[in-house]
This record gives sequence, C-alpha cells and structure tokens, in this order.
Amino acid sequence: MAAPNEITSSQLIRLIGLPDAPTIVDVSTDDDFALDPLLIPGAFRHAHTELAGLKERLKGRACVIVCQNGLKLSQGVAAHLRCDGITAEYLQNGNTGWSAHPDAPRLPAAAVPPSVCGSTLWVTRHRPKIDRIACPWLIRRFVDSKARFLFVSPSEVASVAERFGAQPFDIEGVHWSHRGDLCTFDTMLDEFGLNMPALARLATVVRAADTNNHDLAPQAAGLLAISVGLSRQYRDDTAQMEAGMAIYDAMYRWARDGTNEGHDWPAGHRQ
Repeated sequence: MAAPNEITSSQLIRLIGLPDAPTIVDVSTDDDFALDPLLIPGAFRHAHTELAGLKERLKGRACVIVCQNGLKLSQGVAAHLRCDGITAEYLQNGNTGWSAHPDAPRLPAAAVPPSVCGSTLWVTRHRPKIDRIACPWLIRRFVDSKARFLFVSPSEVASVAERFGAQPFDIEGVHWSHRGDLCTFDTMLDEFGLNMPALARLATVVRAADTNNHDLAPQAAGLLAISVGLSRQYRDDTAQMEAGMAIYDAMYRWARDGTNEGHDWPAGHRQ
C-alpha cells in the first residue's frame, strides 16, 4: 500500500512543466549524485542536513523530495517539512525509480549554468518575440523556476553577460543560440536532455514561427500573430515575458494532451 505522502514517477511526470508544479528538491548525498549526476527537470539540490535553509528556499511552497532510492533521506526530510505545515511528498523509489521509467527525462546537472545570487541569470536582446519568450518559459518550467532574464540592446548583450555573469542567449556566436536550421529553443532542448514528445511538438511550432517557415506547422502563423501582438501591447520586456508565459503554458498543454482535438460549428457537425 502506497504511503499517503508518496508520489510515483508517473504522477510526477504529469506535473512537471505546469505552472503549479511542486518544487522538486534532490537531497541525495554528494557521493550518490556523483555516480549519476542527472537531475529531474526543475529540481535543485539541497543537503538533507540543512532543513532551515530548505524551508527558507521553499517559502511554504508544496514540494517533492527526492533521494537516491526514496528511503530515509527523502522520507525524513518530507516528514520534517510536514511538521512545519509544508505540503511535502517523497518520490517513490527516488532517482533510481525515475531513471528506470521509460518516459522520465533527466537533465545533466553540468548543463545548468551556475547561479548568480540564488538563480540562473540570462541575457538577450530587448523586444522579445518568439524564441526569446519560448526559451525563458522552458527554463522556468523545466530547469530553474527562479531564473531571471535581462533584456538589453543587441549591441550590449555580450558586455552585460560578461559584467554580470549572465548567460547570453539567442544572439549570434554564443552557446545558447540557433544551430543550422534549428532555433535556440531546439538548442536548449538538446543541451538539457529534454527529450519529451510534447516539447518536441512545441519545438516544431516555435521553430516554424521563429524562422518564418510556416509550412512546418500550421500553428506557427497563430503563434507569430500572438507574439507580435504581445510585443505591441507591452513596453516593458519583463512584463511582456510574464504575459507570454501563459501562452506557452497553453501551447504545452495542447502539445501534450490536445493535438487530436478540433473544433467545428454547429457542435458535433461533420461534413
């Protein structure tokens, strides 16, 4: 019989990427993690002995605690957090069970840039449209929920990155950018190992809209129209990005669950 505060890998897979997904905390020991340095998407590492610091990081948010095998460390940390009123579950069979699941993506820890003041920091050109909204969405939902994004003049991206320790993206000549016919969103999926069917479908739409190759996906024209509309609606790039998050949340749910659904009028009418 499953414990009431236990979550399975299949259940957690359905939550990852959603705006209300629980925070995932990996409390496996350094020795265990060194043998297999991969993370569940969106997870951050935290020592099981530093409970006060973990509670400060969580700030009351619901969480899933993960250790190597889903035993003493994750169950103990989850129990401590529940004592303090935080909704905490532990992952059944831990990282071992997750890695054995055929649909569970794993993110190379080495691919995640170092934190700057507690989160990853990214910089790109101002006035974002498609890639420069899609990539922040991907990072926030699957890599670092607290990631921060700077929007500056195109000529200043490289200098700002150097001075402030930020990761430049979606400009020429940097690691996180277009590669051949692929856009920056594709690059991030590859570098972060996010080989998920829903993200692959979404990537095709993003690429089609971002490279003006609408034959790749019929949804591309709509995404371009919405993106241009958002850029006209907001003067502040950060506010525009936050508004755009909801667009990609919806696109992801379509790509994951809704690609077979259509719409007609009258309801149920078919010719």
